[in-house]
Amino acid sequence: MNRRLTAAEVERGASSAPAARAQPPSLFDHDVLAVEAIARFDDDPDFVTALARGLAILLVLSDKKRRMSISQVSHRTGIPRAAARRSLHTLECLGFVAADEARHFYLRPRVLSFSHAYLAASPLAVLAQPILDRLGETLHEACSLAILDGEEIVYLARSATSRIMSPALNVGRRLPAYCTSIGQVLLAYLPPEELEAYFARAHFHPYTEYTLTSADRLHEALEAVRSNGVAFASQQMERRLSTIAVPVRDAGGHYVAGMNVILHGRLLSIADMTERFYRPLHDAAMELGSLILG
Repeated sequence: MNRRLTAAEVERGASSAPAARAQPPSLFDHDVLAVEAIARFDDDPDFVTALARGLAILLVLSDKKRRMSISQVSHRTGIPRAAARRSLHTLECLGFVAADEARHFYLRPRVLSFSHAYLAASPLAVLAQPILDRLGETLHEACSLAILDGEEIVYLARSATSRIMSPALNVGRRLPAYCTSIGQVLLAYLPPEELEAYFARAHFHPYTEYTLTSADRLHEALEAVRSNGVAFASQQMERRLSTIAVPVRDAGGHYVAGMNVILHGRLLSIADMTERFYRPLHDAAMELGSLILG
């Protein structure tokens, strides 16, 4: 029998979405060079710049999904070429990256140890998995759980019976919050000051012609979420991909995650998706939330 999680365990294991503290600058922000994010900590005597550079390089190699030369890594991060070379050499010695004959660098499987350790220790992901599996078997559709982390969502779990779908929706994948149903359902319930801070940082990119690309349109979408308790995102990240999401609240009413149903390769209207998926999705989110103490 699953035990209930305390709020502290959720915060420690899954970085719950409505964190009260301000989000730090993100090395993963596509509109800010990593070197600029790192420079914001110049006045912190305990900040280790070399470590931050190494992590930034791991992130850019992960983000681009292709092999990169030292010059390309330097260009993408803003890190000086000599420093990028030293960081890549260190990561290569430690087994996190490798280089081919042309000295183009790529990630090695050892980087998976970080994500595996996080997911294994995340009580939210562990508790969600059997619930997502049952939901997926009932609906015969892909189902996922994600949390809000800065301006992005991070997928923590998905149903084992999920159909083959976009790699962008795999566990561990980060996606912009503004154009995803889980992102919108979690943004909608942020405290006003945190939502205001989000809009001050947010950058809108048109992934498709349907993507929300303005603060005004996103405000309208979030108001609809608050009214209906459910979020829809149809073809906002990629064509012929639509999702419906509801929030997961702990026993104290705090919004800790979002759960969605994903249709890939076909589209349904908002009315049809609500009729088919809302009730079982809502019930699954309530079941998960009941296991998490406020």
